[in-house]
Amino acid sequence: MISLQHVHPVLVHFPIVFFLTLAAFDMVAALRGKAVTGRSSAANASTGLALLAGLSAIITYFFGDLALTIAENGGFSSEIAEIHESLGMATATAFVIWAAVRAFLWWRDIRLSGRLAAAVPALEFLGAALVMTTAYYGGQLVYELGVNVAHAAG
Repeated sequence: MISLQHVHPVLVHFPIVFFLTLAAFDMVAALRGKAVTGRSSAANASTGLALLAGLSAIITYFFGDLALTIAENGGFSSEIAEIHESLGMATATAFVIWAAVRAFLWWRDIRLSGRLAAAVPALEFLGAALVMTTAYYGGQLVYELGVNVAHAAG
């Protein structure tokens, strides 16, 4: 059975991939003149990715918080961990809000146009930068500090 502190490293890939795919998909769709809001086929796929990103971000944050608590109970303390935790909270919050906005636009069949339509992939690339920054600090915790990692004998 996988230990609780190792669930977070398994899950972290999902919000990263869902949101990066969302940003790339919406950019390509926008460049091709396709609506990514409302209920078009592209918008359905895009909204689904946004919802998956938001849901996976919340679950990942929850298990990350548990993993950090386990590490801190074992005596670990680091400013990098605090930065990663704050960024994780900001990322999860932003992705859930974005998922709610996208779900609302889909539900009401609102198709953005002009500058508002162009803002969609632009905002998503900011979200992609946020999740990549969060991932960078998570990598620092594992690869530099060895948090919740079993070290090989030797």
